[in-house]
Amino acid sequence: MAPPAPIVALQGVAVTFGGRPLFEGLDLAIARGDKACLVGRNGTGKSTLMKVLAGMIQPDGGSVFVQPGVRVAYLPQEPDFTGFASVHDYVAAGLPAPEQDEAHRVDAMLDHVGIAGHLAPSTLSGGEARRAALARTLVGEPDVLLLDEPTNHLDLPTIEWLEEELQAYRGGLLLISHDRAFLNKLAKRTLWLDRGAIRATDRGFAQFEEWQAEVFASEEIAAQKLDRKIEGEMKWLREGISARRTRNMGRVRALMQLRTDRAERIKGGQQAKLAIAEGERGGRLVIEAEHIAKAFDAPEGRKVIVRDFSTRILRGDRVGLIGPNGAGKSTLLKMLTGQLPPDSGTVKLGTNLEPAYFDQRREGLDPEDTIRHVLCPFGGDSVMVNGQPRHVAGYIRDFLFDTRQLDSPVKSLSGGERNRLLLARLFAKPSNLMILDEPTNDLDMDTLDLLEEVLGDYQGTLLLVSHDRDFLDRLVTSTIAVEGDGSAIEYAGGYSDYLVQRRPAAAKTAAAPKAKPAEAPAQAAKPRGKLSYKDQRELDELPGRMDKLGAEIAKLEAAMADPDLFTRDPAKFQKTSEALHARQAELAAAEERWLELEALREELEGGRA
Repeated sequence: MAPPAPIVALQGVAVTFGGRPLFEGLDLAIARGDKACLVGRNGTGKSTLMKVLAGMIQPDGGSVFVQPGVRVAYLPQEPDFTGFASVHDYVAAGLPAPEQDEAHRVDAMLDHVGIAGHLAPSTLSGGEARRAALARTLVGEPDVLLLDEPTNHLDLPTIEWLEEELQAYRGGLLLISHDRAFLNKLAKRTLWLDRGAIRATDRGFAQFEEWQAEVFASEEIAAQKLDRKIEGEMKWLREGISARRTRNMGRVRALMQLRTDRAERIKGGQQAKLAIAEGERGGRLVIEAEHIAKAFDAPEGRKVIVRDFSTRILRGDRVGLIGPNGAGKSTLLKMLTGQLPPDSGTVKLGTNLEPAYFDQRREGLDPEDTIRHVLCPFGGDSVMVNGQPRHVAGYIRDFLFDTRQLDSPVKSLSGGERNRLLLARLFAKPSNLMILDEPTNDLDMDTLDLLEEVLGDYQGTLLLVSHDRDFLDRLVTSTIAVEGDGSAIEYAGGYSDYLVQRRPAAAKTAAAPKAKPAEAPAQAAKPRGKLSYKDQRELDELPGRMDKLGAEIAKLEAAMADPDLFTRDPAKFQKTSEALHARQAELAAAEERWLELEALREELEGGRA
């Protein structure tokens, strides 16, 4: 069966910036019914490519095809409200010229996204501006939707509404997003912009990292056959957080144990009381809130933010806060951290707390400062990380910088690099309580992966407000849902666990399933047997292999901790750093393989009579 005809396409397209080719000879096609995502490292030109498709940038070579009569709508990362007196006027501009007097369509779309048309664009919050931009993009019922980071600044109810709209959409859809849960649900095809070329697969985004690893492996084999050294760019990609994050199952196992401990405390009982008492005696108590409440006067009357909420948070807990915009998440966060007193109830904070903050404002950087000076403002070449000295050159490699950038000025960095530098500065400060208010907004996927990596290794306590479901699932031990009606309820686990637990009553009252027929098919039974000899031997040998790699990593980390190594012997520093990354990757792969085999063993043995 022939593939559907494209309704927009690029053929042999080239774009250059400052004499440097961003991409050239690039082909891309979007057909009606396509649901594709465009992925790639920050700075590879994803947004530029989308603007070329939208007709906003003329390519330096090649051609852009748009089928006659086809309407293309583009959602930029930063909407431009210049020249519009009201949100209604701005959204109406998204209608085709002959239809711009159809005010009812504008009103209906504004009602869908929950924003008043009479508002002046200058008064909009980040979330409101995003909803207005979405309304303008969708109101004209386009044949092609090009959406650049559509979930930025949106709350979860709006994201879920948008997912439903796009799942029902029958035109051609191309997405750029850092929201993995959003892409997993929508993208059925993946376009990877990699080193100036487009790679395409009919696999959805959920399989992207597996596909990416296959591509890297085949390229490495080809390079070895040609006896060529892998170029630096490929090495960066292999060592990047995105390639390591899915393999680091050791962190996943630790998170599962933390969630189990947190669930016991949320449920209460004698064991939980003993743990809490022990925590208080040992200085592990971070926050204890008892029966706190908060309300504010609003034009429509008294607005209750929180009513009778209690929680105890111990050192090492990772607590997420979720809820619609305006529900009171930030207010509750301020009460829990002592920045805002409750109207009633009490909040007790632990002793010797050293909080660090990362929020949507993101304190700026001096453009004339160098990376070295940002991280070592008082001179020297060392930073303290988790109580241990690290040479600044080795430290910046953890944040995906090249050591040659150490003395580069901030003004020379890309937006993604500046965000990574802010994170490096944040984690170089001593803290035992990290407070993050919407940390994922405006982060590219590389930086988001990096933030997840460093938070996963953070030894202190995390309080996290976020609308990123995947981010919450991978990090938090419990989730506080602030629903907007005065209720705040804590659930063990991440966002997916919250969805399962939040309506247990509905599940209990559901109709009972029909009884299974006696002649249930045999294939429905659990598998029986045991591991093959080869798999069992591998499972037996893996713990020793992991211990050996752990010891090698410890020795390499000790060598890297020498603050004089980089200055004394840059070549040895580079060789040690590369060896450390290689051993860490080997350990992560071994951990994942051990988990796979252990799960298979349990499944097989659990089915034996």
